[in-house]
Amino acid sequence: MALPGWKKIEKSQTAVRLKTKLRQLAGTELRLEPDIELAAVDDADWVYDASRLDEDSIVYSLGVGDTIAFDLALIERCGARVFAFDPTPDAETTLEAANPPENFRFLAWAAAGEDGELTLYPRVKSNGSLSKTMFTVQPERCSARHGRTVPAYTVCSMARKLGHTRVDLLKMDIEGAEYAVIDSLLASALRPTQVLVEFHHRHKGICKTRTAATIDAMRAAGYRIFNVSSHMREISFLKG
Repeated sequence: MALPGWKKIEKSQTAVRLKTKLRQLAGTELRLEPDIELAAVDDADWVYDASRLDEDSIVYSLGVGDTIAFDLALIERCGARVFAFDPTPDAETTLEAANPPENFRFLAWAAAGEDGELTLYPRVKSNGSLSKTMFTVQPERCSARHGRTVPAYTVCSMARKLGHTRVDLLKMDIEGAEYAVIDSLLASALRPTQVLVEFHHRHKGICKTRTAATIDAMRAAGYRIFNVSSHMREISFLKG
């Protein structure tokens, strides 16, 4: 179904950039520019360097939700092996509908800063209802009673369990858990060549300074930004 006219305007790149600029002026949004330029591609709003991937590449996609459009597009473009991780209730339904190819593998694990268990809470929508597809580590008053405890592993533990010694591209859309996951990753010897992250400092309980500190830590570990989305949330890093 087509979006109403005002919705199309609201979601346009011009409107997004204007909102971002206003948030920056108000001091609630980051100001970021790429560190380097690359001939990158955009698949399902995720920007990456496809020239560094082929059929031997290993991709970890943390967070499936209600779409694997990025994963399927990357497989079609590069032929890489994609391992997708998501413990939320509707993730398997998404996969059944998508009928992914053989080089796509799904595991119902959560990504975390340490091995064990993680409690996830449904996102609270603007109308006050609870999301069925998006879950976060940050509980809110009306979601606190709906927590779901799931098995959780660090990226290093995931790689060890799967017998991988490297990860060529790591994508994260994990609703606020990315901070602990990145802290754990940077404390390890594993260094994915590309890291694509959606940061969630717009969520309650997470401020932009936390995202800024995580970006500083990534740069200190040798990563350089090669793409920043128009709303300053999806950021693509390359290991130098």
